[in-house]
Amino acid sequence: VGTMASPSFSLSAVFARASRALGRAHTLASQRSRSLANVRYDAGGSKRAFSSISGYGSQVCTVLGGQWGDEGKGKLVDILAARYDMVARFNGGANAGHTLVVDGKKFAFHLLPCGMLYPDKVNVIGNGVVLHIPTMLKELASLDEANIDYAGRLKISDRAHLVIDAHQVIDGLREADLGKNAIGTTKKGIGPTYSSKANRNGLRVGDLFEKGFEDKYHALVKGLQEMYQFDYDAEEELARFQQYKDIMEDKVIDTVHFVNSAIRAGDTVLAEGANAALLDIDFGTYPYVTSSATTAGGICTGLGIAPTKIDTAIGVVKAYTTRVGAGPFPTELEDSVGQEMRDVGHEYGTTTGRPRRCGWLDIPVVQYGHLINNYQSINITKLDVLSGLKEIKIGVAYTINGERLPYGFMPSTLDGLGRVEVEYETHDGWMCDISECTKFEDLPPNAQKYLSRIEELVGVEVSWVGVGPARHAMATKGFEAQY
Repeated sequence: VGTMASPSFSLSAVFARASRALGRAHTLASQRSRSLANVRYDAGGSKRAFSSISGYGSQVCTVLGGQWGDEGKGKLVDILAARYDMVARFNGGANAGHTLVVDGKKFAFHLLPCGMLYPDKVNVIGNGVVLHIPTMLKELASLDEANIDYAGRLKISDRAHLVIDAHQVIDGLREADLGKNAIGTTKKGIGPTYSSKANRNGLRVGDLFEKGFEDKYHALVKGLQEMYQFDYDAEEELARFQQYKDIMEDKVIDTVHFVNSAIRAGDTVLAEGANAALLDIDFGTYPYVTSSATTAGGICTGLGIAPTKIDTAIGVVKAYTTRVGAGPFPTELEDSVGQEMRDVGHEYGTTTGRPRRCGWLDIPVVQYGHLINNYQSINITKLDVLSGLKEIKIGVAYTINGERLPYGFMPSTLDGLGRVEVEYETHDGWMCDISECTKFEDLPPNAQKYLSRIEELVGVEVSWVGVGPARHAMATKGFEAQY
């Protein structure tokens, strides 16, 4: 078979054609996003339209991180939770976290869904979560101290995998062995637990109530010790698990059946994501990623619901970009501006306290997250952090060797991402306090222009805008907030 070669062929031409096609598609998607709200039918066959912008009115809605995590997803989840019957975690473990302030009291949740703060919400820890019971019990204790009644409101999947203390030991050993190439994990045992899950010798929550739990536990610990050579008091932990069994018994159920039955009965579900798109085990900047599916597909595998049941996905995107730990970061600022973002935005990890790396908003990252998650709208958070800057840059595109990469194209290797150069636009800042703004129209003109430019570049409408640290410090666009 002969081969064909064309002197006019170039990688640049391929990228250009792909970029034009994707650009047209996403322009149309943006124009039609309001009219193409998802439709479902109730038991009587009547058509029901769902909002695909605000998150209000949907039967199943999810809030997903659109960058490298720490976008501030908890605030929107907290706001929307008031309008939903059920709040469900579908991935990750105690490696993620967010702090909520209610009536002046701070609650730092790493495992519990945000709906625990509402007295009438059912909360689910799904099968895709890896559960460290001591961490969960500490969080429940904080609710006890605040006199928040959660009896009967927390449902834990019998299919969720258990994080044992040995997993956390191994996490630290592996990071130490990697030295300068360390991933930068939280050392909470998340990766080793998912490894045990994939190796099919892990422990699931449901195993706690089976006669063979002790044998399974010893087999897991023995295998881990043989592999990593560490000392461990297995009997002490096993005794604790016997205590956990009594505490957990009324909370552990088949959440797959429970959640699907609730949806079938007409209940509304808010799926709460941990981590973010660029930390996804498949789609993130591998190997500097987490160990679970953090994107829309993780909802289906982590809760056991079909993709056609998800009405609305809202991407949460910080007005600038941050990441914790090692890994590529094309728009990173290692100067006074980056430090100002860190200081003003209090960019220190909820789980670890580590300082976050800061940089300009990276549009290719947001575009890539939209390709994977199909956002119906975007929540821009922490816009107020930029209020002191005279000039604000947006990273609008990547180039490699002078060739502009198409919309949403993300190099799959560290080497590839390390070779990108960023094209920037410079925008005038607004240099004023925006914390009292409640509508898009209330924002200063330059802030409105900044948000509108993000919409143009991503092809998705901005729905919510974070304007301050307070619980309800959000401006809305195109609808009224309901608190």
